[in-house]
Amino acid sequence: KMVDPTLAEMGKNLNEAMKMLEDNQRKVEEENEKKYARKDIPGPLQGSGQDMVSILQLVQNLMHGEEEEETSQSYRLQNVGEQGHMALLGHSLAAYISVLDRERLRKLTTRILSDTTLWLCRLFRYENGSAYYHEDDREGLLKICRLVIHTRYEDYTLEGFNVLYAKQPVIYISSAARAGLGQALCNQLGLPLSCMCRVPCNTMFGSQHQMDVALLDRVIKDDVESGKLPLLLVANAGTPGAGHTDKLGRLKELCEQYKMWLHVEGVNLATLTLGYVSSSVLAATKCDSMTLTLGSWLGLPAVPAVTLYRHEDPSLSLAAGLTSNQPVEKLRALPLWLSLQYLGHDGIVERIKHASQLSQRLLENLKNLDFIKTSVEDELSSPVVVFKFFQEYSNRDQTSHAAQASTIQHPIISNERHIYDTFNQWLGEQLAQLVPASGVDVVELEDEGTCVRFSPLMTSAVLGTEIQDIDQLVDCLKMKIPVLTSTLQLREEFEQEVRRTVGLLYIEDLGWPGLGVVRYNYHCDGKNDDKQEKELEKINTELLKKLNELESDLTFSLGPEFGGQKNCVYIGMVTEDLDVSELVETIAATGREIEENSRLLENMTEVVRKGIQEAQLQLQKANEERLLEEGLLRQIPVVGSVLNWFSPFQASPKGRTFNLTAGSLESTESMYVSKAQGTGTTPPPTPTSSLAKQRLPGQKAFKRSLRSSDGFSETSSISHCDDLDKMDQRPPTLSPGPEQGSLEMEKAEEQKEVVQSKTDTEDIHSDKSPPDCTKVEDQASQR
Repeated sequence: KMVDPTLAEMGKNLNEAMKMLEDNQRKVEEENEKKYARKDIPGPLQGSGQDMVSILQLVQNLMHGEEEEETSQSYRLQNVGEQGHMALLGHSLAAYISVLDRERLRKLTTRILSDTTLWLCRLFRYENGSAYYHEDDREGLLKICRLVIHTRYEDYTLEGFNVLYAKQPVIYISSAARAGLGQALCNQLGLPLSCMCRVPCNTMFGSQHQMDVALLDRVIKDDVESGKLPLLLVANAGTPGAGHTDKLGRLKELCEQYKMWLHVEGVNLATLTLGYVSSSVLAATKCDSMTLTLGSWLGLPAVPAVTLYRHEDPSLSLAAGLTSNQPVEKLRALPLWLSLQYLGHDGIVERIKHASQLSQRLLENLKNLDFIKTSVEDELSSPVVVFKFFQEYSNRDQTSHAAQASTIQHPIISNERHIYDTFNQWLGEQLAQLVPASGVDVVELEDEGTCVRFSPLMTSAVLGTEIQDIDQLVDCLKMKIPVLTSTLQLREEFEQEVRRTVGLLYIEDLGWPGLGVVRYNYHCDGKNDDKQEKELEKINTELLKKLNELESDLTFSLGPEFGGQKNCVYIGMVTEDLDVSELVETIAATGREIEENSRLLENMTEVVRKGIQEAQLQLQKANEERLLEEGLLRQIPVVGSVLNWFSPFQASPKGRTFNLTAGSLESTESMYVSKAQGTGTTPPPTPTSSLAKQRLPGQKAFKRSLRSSDGFSETSSISHCDDLDKMDQRPPTLSPGPEQGSLEMEKAEEQKEVVQSKTDTEDIHSDKSPPDCTKVEDQASQR
C-alpha cells in the first residue's frame, strides 16, 4: 500500500540530514577561512536563498565547531540511534500535520494523545490516569499546583489572590529535593516564600535521605492550628542526590488525613515497568500525580516529560492548563508516540532492566573493595549507587585522634571531612575522565559529604553504557585507591618534615587533592612589601620549574586556577614508595640555590660598579707612576719619539683582573708567570650537591628503595666471608731465616728509596719553578 509521498519525502530528507550532521569528517579549510568563519562574523541574508545542503553544512559547522577541536577535554555526542530518529521525525511530522484541516487534525491528535496516555498508564501501573506533556520537567508540578488551588479554593477563579490571603496555602517539599524547586514554584504561582515549607529528613531512625514523617505530621498540625491550608506534598521516589525513596505509603495516609495532594517524582519511578518492584516504589501508583522523564530513561532526544494525574473534573484541569482545546498543543505527544511504538513494550522494559543490572554489577564489585563506603537504599534493587573513599584510622591513629578530638573536636572533624570531600571530588573527576561511558558524576550530600554517583537510568541509554564499562570503572577505581591511601597517610609526614625544615613554609589548603602545599620563604633584608612579593614569586616560580625538570612521578603545579594560594608549589597525588624526607630536602636545597643565585645577581651591579671605580683609580695611579719612571722629556711629542728611538724604555706590563666572586681587583703577574712556565692547573671538579641521593639505574627521583639497606648488608657480609675464605686457603709460610731476612730488608730499602724519589719528583713539579736536573742526577748517583 502506497504511503503519502510527502511523508516518504520527509523521511528521506530526515535520513540524509542526520547522515550529514553525524558525519564528523569535514573538509580541511584554509587558515583564513578558519580564522574568519561565518559563525564568528554574521553575514547578510542572501537574496536568492541557499539550498538545503548548504544550510545543513552550516549547522554541522556550528555543531562541530573549532572550540571542541582545540580543547583537550573529550567531547562525546549523544548516540542517536534509530529510535532517536523516530523522535526527531515526530517533530517534523508535527509541523506537517498542523497544516491539515481542523476536523482531520482533531481526530489525529485525539488518537495520538489517547494512545500515548494509555500505553504510559499501563507501563507504569497507573490506572485511570490522565497525562500532561510538557517540555520543562517542573512545568507538570506547576500545573498540578494550580489544579489543587482551583480545587481547594472554590472562589479562586472569581476572587483570585484575596482567597489565598484569607487562608494561606502551604506546599511541603523535602529538604532532599532538587535545589530551587520551591522557589521556582512560588515565583510561577505568585506566592510568597512563606507558603513553601521544607521538611527535614530523618536524623535518628531510617534513611537520612527520607522525609521525616513524624515531624511532617507535627508541622501540618501547627499550620492547621494557625489558620493555614495544607495544599500539596512533593515526595521523592529516588532523591536527586542519593536516589532514596520516601515512605510513600505513610505519606499517602497522612495526605488523606489532611486532604492534601500527593505528588511523586524521581528516577526510581522507572522501575515500575519491571516485573519485580520494591514495595516502597510500588506505593507511588496510589499517589495523586507523578512526573516521568522518559527522554533520559530511554535515551530519546527531544521527547517531552509526562505528568500522570487523576482528577474527575475536566473543567478544573482545563482551567489549570493540564488540558487544552488547541489541537496543535496535543501534538507534543507525537515524538513520544512514534518512539514508544518503535521500541515496543519489551524494548522499553529491556532498557530499564539493563540500567538496573549495571547498578547491581557495580554494587557487587564495590562490596569487595577496601576503603570504599557505599550509600544505597536497597542492596537488592537500587538503581542509584553512591560511594565514596573513606579510610578508617588504625589503632595508633585512633588513640591520637581521640585525644585531639577531646580537646578541639569540631576543627578536627571538619578538617577531616573537608579532606575526604576533596579526595572524593578528585576521584569522581578521574573516573569520569578515564571511563566517560560510565556516566559517573560527583554529588554533594548533606550528611555523607562529597560522593561519586552512578545513576545508569539517567545516563546509560544516552551514553550506551555496557557491562564492560562497569568492569573498566572498577579496574580504574582499584588503581586509584592505593594512590588515595598513600597520599592521605603521607600528608601528615610531609607537613611535619616541612615544618622542621628551615626556609620552607607549610600552607594548609584542605581543598587541594594531593600531598600538600609548600612555599619557600624569601629572607628579606629590609625590603618593602612589593619588592619582597616579586622576589617571592620569582623564586617559587623558578623552584617549580626546577622540580618539574626532575625525573619523578610527582606532579608539581601552581595549584587551582581560582581560589588557590599565591607563590606556592602544589604537590599532587603520590604513591607509597615516596621518600618524603628526600623530597622536602630537595625542595629546600633547590630553593636555597635559587635564592643564592638571585642574591648574587642582585649584588652584582653594586660589586661591578665599585670594581670599575677602583680600577679607574688604579689605572690613574699606574699612569702617574709611568710618568715618573719615563721622565718628563719622553712626554714631549717630537722629543719623546727621538729619545725612545735612541734609548727605548722597557716597562713591565701591569694588568688587572676583576674577580666577580670576591668582588676585588687582582694583579695579572701570577697569570703571566704561570703561562711563561708552561704549567697549567687542573680545574677544580664541579661541586655536586650533597643532597643528591645515589639511585639505581632507571630509578626515578624521590623513590624509597625498600630493600637497599638489606642488600648492602648482605653484599658486604658475603664479600667479607669470601675474604676470610681466601685467607684461610693460603699456604702456610715458614719463618724467614737470617739470609732471607737480610735480602727482604734490602728489597724493602730499595722500594722505600724509589717511593721517596717519586715523591720528591712530584714535589718539584708541583712548584711553579722549572725542575732542577742536578738534584735528580745527584740522587741517582747516591742510589
